[in-house]
Amino acid sequence: MADRRTYNVVVLGVGFLFIFTAFTTCGNIEQTVVKSLNNSTFSGSGYHSLGIIYGVFSFSNLVAPTVVTVIGAKLTMFLSGLLYSGYIAVFIMPSTWSFYLTSVLIGIGAALLWTAQGHFLVENSEASTINRNTGLFWGLLQCSMLFGNLYIYLDWNGKSEISDSSRRNIFLFLLVSSVLGTLSFLVLRTSHREEELLSEEEGQSLLSTRTMYKNRANTALQDTKTEFQTILHLLKTKTIMLLSPCMVYSGLELSFYSGVYGTCIGATAHFGEAAKGFIGISGIVVGIGEIVGGGLFGLLCKNSRFRRTSVVFLGMVVHFVASYLIFLNIPDDAPVVVETTTKKNPFLSPSASIALLCSFLLGLGDSCFNTQLYSILGYVYAEQSTPAFAIFKFIQSVSAAVAFFYSGYLLLTWQLLLLVILGFTGTLCFFVVERIQEYSMDSQEF
Repeated sequence: MADRRTYNVVVLGVGFLFIFTAFTTCGNIEQTVVKSLNNSTFSGSGYHSLGIIYGVFSFSNLVAPTVVTVIGAKLTMFLSGLLYSGYIAVFIMPSTWSFYLTSVLIGIGAALLWTAQGHFLVENSEASTINRNTGLFWGLLQCSMLFGNLYIYLDWNGKSEISDSSRRNIFLFLLVSSVLGTLSFLVLRTSHREEELLSEEEGQSLLSTRTMYKNRANTALQDTKTEFQTILHLLKTKTIMLLSPCMVYSGLELSFYSGVYGTCIGATAHFGEAAKGFIGISGIVVGIGEIVGGGLFGLLCKNSRFRRTSVVFLGMVVHFVASYLIFLNIPDDAPVVVETTTKKNPFLSPSASIALLCSFLLGLGDSCFNTQLYSILGYVYAEQSTPAFAIFKFIQSVSAAVAFFYSGYLLLTWQLLLLVILGFTGTLCFFVVERIQEYSMDSQEF
């Protein structure tokens, strides 16, 4: 039994590794790819596409649990993987309508995929193994930022323009990766609980099977309604309201490091023919920062309130340093330039070393905020963790969607200023929440 569950967790992690090798790499380069298209009929925007994905994802989370309950986690993940693969395939022969249509579909697929992942991971874990299995899964997932971006560097290094053949080869590679990840879900083994359910169904007539699925759907809808009511209640609590600026900041930062910053590096004329290759290296270094931060702060500092505030403060300082260096090192028009390279000059002569240092700092700081937001929500809402995390993902995703839509219009200076203001506000509010929790615990002791 233990071997089967471990097998399932490893296969689950490998499947996500392949799928998100494709998707995270695509998100990192797609605005650069879209700008380089020699296609007069294509009018899409990579920023808008990512904004649609995160916007649809945030609202699709409301119905995803019902779908997973009715058709099962494995089938849900397989179907979601097909939607991810469809989005990647659009870039091989891009058209505006299919680009935006698949953006909507992958937003729905993302909500289904992550809901099914959580359900399947819990099904294959016990109280004694949940931390190990979660760590194993997330370790494999974070590696997805390494391999696809390495391919980008090897293929784009020394190229000032991205040819159609280069684009097709890259997205064929990413499509194969996504399809392999999707197919891996088919070799997941049935869990013990699912076997018990199937054994009860054996010998039943078609009518009773239909009734069973109808009852499942009704139960799932009732559970969704109850959870939605809990979410509405939690939204009115002081803790969630105070943590909201920090959640919003995490969404803005997500959009910046995952889609905007790589585009800025690739558009910096001072980097010459190496600029496009640096997009891939930047994605790798961001991933290394995420892995280092997640390992240090997610595991070593899990249950200490003092350490939570220290880690969040460190994340704020790291991001402020990164923002200042980016402000000095990257041209102001880098996120919005229509041509493939910038026209403005930054305050300093652009340095690739500083640019990549900022990539690492962005990944490290992001892991600081995310690990501690999960930690404090799990601590404060131990009995209501699922709706609390749902609120976090909703606010984060909506914020990321909004950020992607304005990223194509605001100069880099204003984007960085907005990040700094929200980062400071979010950190301050996080400290207030910790102080409230500390005061509450002191009061309970008397």
